Amino acid sequence: MDKENYTAWDSAEFLTDDDIIIEYLKAALEENDPAFFMKAIGNVARSKGMSTIAQETHLGRPSLYKALSGERDPRIGTVMKVLAALGIQLTIAPRQA
Repeated sequence: MDKENYTAWDSAEFLTDDDIIIEYLKAALEENDPAFFMKAIGNVARSKGMSTIAQETHLGRPSLYKALSGERDPRIGTVMKVLAALGIQLTIAPRQA
């Protein structure tokens, strides 16, 4: 029997368009899981280049990888800096029933 080889899935490879990125983050936020959402932001940051995001936020790359891993609970200031560097803003709206 032949052994099959698989390539690891990396969603960052498919986040190539701003509209796709926005829909991806909206869907992640709808999961209502902060860790899942942070991981999604991390995937978007990787798609844009973590070095670029680190420079724009004045945060170290290792710190960003940790903060956006979904395994940490980053400060809201960090999240806001990353989103700003990505050209994304969060908005507040009434919850839909």
